[in-house]
Amino acid sequence: MRIASHAWRYAAPAFVLAPVAGLLSPIAGVAALALAGLVLVFHRDPERQVPSSGIVAPADGRVSVVRREGEQLRVGIYMGVSDVHVNRAPLAGTVEAVTHSPGANRPAFSKDSDRNENVVIDCGAFSIVQIAGAFARRIHPAVEPGDEIARGERIGHISFGSRVDVVFPEGIERADLDVRKGERVVAGETVLAEYEEAIAERGVQRRASRE
Repeated sequence: MRIASHAWRYAAPAFVLAPVAGLLSPIAGVAALALAGLVLVFHRDPERQVPSSGIVAPADGRVSVVRREGEQLRVGIYMGVSDVHVNRAPLAGTVEAVTHSPGANRPAFSKDSDRNENVVIDCGAFSIVQIAGAFARRIHPAVEPGDEIARGERIGHISFGSRVDVVFPEGIERADLDVRKGERVVAGETVLAEYEEAIAERGVQRRASRE
């Protein structure tokens, strides 16, 4: 099983504690080993079958946010405790900036989480926002400015829960979405919207209106 980077940092204390705890109580030793194992399982990083087109989900979980921000549509995905927490690129592009902003640590499923600590991966036409939650305060982006990323490529992870949003390129409307609030999605596999088809359709509509 592939494990995300930084996982051993969190699992190591429990592994180190296990022999000591085992001397005091076999049950305590087993509990420490179980905790270490759960940490590694939490950071599991399975392979995904990435589709050849469309804007794919950046995270596993449930769609919790769908709203417009100016000329762009934003879709947020809440990652539960049992979800894979490795994040993936929704589209191919070039990373222009990676910006960390300190903030609160409200529950990631609440409206107040918009003001939480976050990391914005700006790719020009679109961006990915990794948002810390009430318990998750460890955001680990894995890309830097200038990096070329492919659709579905791993771009980082958040340890112990939270939310990941994608701010779509201009031209995508709510009607173009293939998912709705409350639906479960899979990072790198679930298509949120057919970007190329939506943009082409808007172009046809604009030309028709001018004619």
